[in-house]
Amino acid sequence: MNTNANLVALATIARREVMRILRIWTQTLIPPAITMTLYFLIFGGLIGSRVGKMGGMDYMQFIVPGLVMMSVIQNSYGNVSSSFFSSKFGRYVEELLVSPMPNWVILTGYVTGAVLRGVMVGAIVLCIAMLFTRVHIPHPLVTLSAVLLGATIFSLAGFINAVFAKKFDDVAIVPTFILTPLTYLGGVFYSITLLPAWAQAATHANPIFYMVNAFRYGLLGQSDVPLWVAYALMLGFVVVLATIALALLKKGVGLRS
Repeated sequence: MNTNANLVALATIARREVMRILRIWTQTLIPPAITMTLYFLIFGGLIGSRVGKMGGMDYMQFIVPGLVMMSVIQNSYGNVSSSFFSSKFGRYVEELLVSPMPNWVILTGYVTGAVLRGVMVGAIVLCIAMLFTRVHIPHPLVTLSAVLLGATIFSLAGFINAVFAKKFDDVAIVPTFILTPLTYLGGVFYSITLLPAWAQAATHANPIFYMVNAFRYGLLGQSDVPLWVAYALMLGFVVVLATIALALLKKGVGLRS
């Protein structure tokens, strides 16, 4: 396929993913907004008023970046894992595989839709946060790039999960037993300076910790890790996960067997 044909194929897959998100918006956009509103009310309002300051700022402000990034991660991962597995389950993924479009077009199309859902949910949650506290966004480029990289990483991870999944239960295993614990232990609700040395060292092995702190720096101008370290790790994850996903598509793992 030539470049124009690849772009048409990419736009078609991405448009289908976007229309899927908008068609079932009561399932894709509203539930995260309600969930995060409850987080702000309970953790930020009720508990936060008793916690006081965290990292030199109001607790409500402190948890905003973590909650926004948490919603981005969960929704970008969940979108591509469920969508691509559904294409396997419905057997129409075979139409993509036998078409002349390259594997990178298939992968990019699905990831684009998932990233868009993550960004849309993140924007909704950020707007909700502004109803509870003031958010200045001193570094907008850092804020946007951190969200896009985080959403891309977990979109790719969700794609890989969907490739290996053999039943719908397999799609839910990783979010339940891996993604959720890593998110809650990634510095969303606390600064790692409160932790003992061994717990701080363990937290530094959590990739979500770096994503949350990069986004926190963009949103609030504060981070527990150097910004360059966070970006190096996020870019590294994008390259590694994209390479793995393309290799799986090339070999047809979980698709042609």
